[in-house]
Amino acid sequence: MPDRPEIVCICGSTRFEEEMRAANRDLTFAGVIVVAPGVFLRAENHGAGELITDEQKAALHALHLRKIDLADRVLVVNPGGYIGESTSREITYAQATGKPISFTDPV
Repeated sequence: MPDRPEIVCICGSTRFEEEMRAANRDLTFAGVIVVAPGVFLRAENHGAGELITDEQKAALHALHLRKIDLADRVLVVNPGGYIGESTSREITYAQATGKPISFTDPV
């Protein structure tokens, strides 16, 4: 293991909570430091997750960009190739900051 393990930021729609948790687990067992969403928002059509205010949602989005700043690379969890609006913004940000980006599914 290197002096400092690689840091990976997981991005993706919070509707994929289970898939993100699996990626986090797999990366962690591989010796990677993982930064990922800490709150899973309730999707209107799924009924799961947490209810939050618009202000909290904006703060969480800004915080996630700081997580990207900390990371060596970004892993986008995108089952079926799905990339939503927030994830698209995160990908654009990661590209602008020169972070390597990989995807769990073809885009």
